[in-house]
Parts: sequence; C-alpha cells; structure tokens
Amino acid sequence: MAKVKIICPKCDWEPRPSDLWSCSCGHAWHTFDTGGRCPSCNKQWDDTQCLGSSAGGCGKWSPHLEWYRNLDDWVKEEVEKVEVEIVEPVTVG
Repeated sequence: MAKVKIICPKCDWEPRPSDLWSCSCGHAWHTFDTGGRCPSCNKQWDDTQCLGSSAGGCGKWSPHLEWYRNLDDWVKEEVEKVEVEIVEPVTVG
C-alpha cells in the first residue's frame, strides 16, 4: 500500500507535528492538518513555505500539493478498490 509522506519538494525536509505555519490573518497552525486552509479565516494557501533553517528546512515556497509524496500512487490504489458496476436505470411508474 502506498504511504503518503509530507516532504518539502525542494530540500526533502519533513515537518514535525509540532511545526506551525502562520497565515496573513495572524493564526498559526500545522498547514498539513488542513490541506493548506487556515482554520481561522478560511484562506486556502496554494503554496507552502518550507520552514527555515532553524527548523531544518530551506525556506523556499512550493505548491502545497507537491509536498505530498506518493499521493498519485495512493489515489490510484484507492480508486482501484472501488469497483462500481453501471446498470440500466430503473424506471418507476
């Protein structure tokens, strides 16, 4: 089974659960808990900044979705689990 990992696409830094990002509204939260959406103001961040050298990262910005390694493989596996048989619609009446 594919395991999705959260890793900076530029430097391979892996954020810890305790790492926090700040929104322009001033709220601090773990951006990967919400898929890049600020839980305070609801702003959706399309890009995510790798935390700087104090946290072990590079400080560069990347599209949020690029942080999810093996996401394509995981989605493919999940889709393959769902088998839907299409049948003729039933007419009532």
